Amino acid sequence: MTLTDLIAPAAILPSLKVGTKKQALQELSEAAAIQCGLPAREIFDALLQRERLGSTGIGNGIAIPHGKLAKIDHIFGVFARVDRPIDFEALDSEPVDLILLLLAPESAGADHLKALARAARLLRSQSVTAKLRGTRDAMTLYAILAQEPASHAA
Repeated sequence: MTLTDLIAPAAILPSLKVGTKKQALQELSEAAAIQCGLPAREIFDALLQRERLGSTGIGNGIAIPHGKLAKIDHIFGVFARVDRPIDFEALDSEPVDLILLLLAPESAGADHLKALARAARLLRSQSVTAKLRGTRDAMTLYAILAQEPASHAA
């Protein structure tokens, strides 16, 4: 499984213009709502609930907000490249400019964790993140996300 198994080309936001974490989560929720047909507010609420447990900003300018929803039947995602890095309360206190949203059915269990691990593995690669930061073209971003992550530990 590559990330493009979870993210449709239409779910790539190459130049997200937001100033705060909350705005970013709202915009991502809107994009996810288009992909799954659920109300954006329902998605946003699930993301906020998860963020209350601790920031999904994993460091190095990357955030992987995620949540589980009862009304979806498969894992899917939305990728955004933020125009100007924003405070995401990340573990390393660095601003975030690459965000990969993942949503899973409540019953996803291990598959949800595998998708998160796959995302973290790929986005931990400095060469991948440099390429993602170097383009604003949605199809190029999609092609970069299609790469296989390095096979060492998640």
